[in-house]
Amino acid sequence: MRVRDIGERGLIEKIFGIIDKCDKAVLPLGDDAVGYLIDNGCVLVVNVDMLVWSTDVPPGMSFRQVGRKIVTMCVSDVAVKGAKPLGILLSIGIPKDFPVKDVEEIVRGVNEGSREYDTYLLGGDTNECNEVILDGIAFGIVDRDYLVTRSGANPGDILAITGYFGYTAAGLKILLENMSVPTDIRKKFLETVYNPRAKVKEAIALAKSRTLTSSIDSSDGLAWSLYELGKSSGVGFIVENLPIPEEVKKFAEIHDLDPYDLALYGGEEFELVVTVKPATWEKAVEAVKKVGGTLIKMGKVTKDKKIVLVDKDGVERKIEPRGYEHFIDN
Repeated sequence: MRVRDIGERGLIEKIFGIIDKCDKAVLPLGDDAVGYLIDNGCVLVVNVDMLVWSTDVPPGMSFRQVGRKIVTMCVSDVAVKGAKPLGILLSIGIPKDFPVKDVEEIVRGVNEGSREYDTYLLGGDTNECNEVILDGIAFGIVDRDYLVTRSGANPGDILAITGYFGYTAAGLKILLENMSVPTDIRKKFLETVYNPRAKVKEAIALAKSRTLTSSIDSSDGLAWSLYELGKSSGVGFIVENLPIPEEVKKFAEIHDLDPYDLALYGGEEFELVVTVKPATWEKAVEAVKKVGGTLIKMGKVTKDKKIVLVDKDGVERKIEPRGYEHFIDN
């Protein structure tokens, strides 16, 4: 058996089967981040993410944008658990003939991204590699009462998201498959690819509002996120409102694509996917609004573990458990 035979998720399951359980770990293995209980009742939340140039950097992305992106990747997974990111660590692997000025640009991007999310780059490590590899760590602290896991969703809860889906899928098709698009929307698509934004303020506001029963970030794709939430909570979902931007619908029409596929299976979006207690819905909406964000009702949690999309005519369509995955052909 080779890694390509089981894919990234299969490999992770193998790893989880080997390592010992830590009694102070308060987030289950496989959640967005690691949660370690500190003696004062707070939880240290830590996330590590790796960015490999040959597999993770789209054409045209600048070194500074790459540096900013590794920060976005890390802080998103910390914040979605309710923790404010407090610091960033960075390991840089580079070839020995790599230009120093390009390393400086990467670090400038990391520093700018850190300050954008109100945190700091505190240190890290450097090493020699055959290609550029960035390994970022973000950490934060949250009171255990505000910690949000993937495993608390209950039937009847409201399924919600913090933004629209499909922009990055379209942008990546433009960059990787040379698909054409009108100039007026091309820039918007590429901006979401080159400069993604983690919803840190929205995540922390929702955690403090005590309105959520579960949460996850959507960087692996909306469909995968729903399946991960469903698996952790033992529930299913009915999606009744999949907010697809008009520009994405136009792009899909031009290239004879399914706009639902662009929204569900694209990935590289850092929206929050959350479940909300019905009685606290208005409170959740207000909490997000106060920090300048939007919370969109997308559907509901069901006892039946299937995950489906129901259109306005009542036609049911299965949402498949797929999205980008390392080690296999996507």
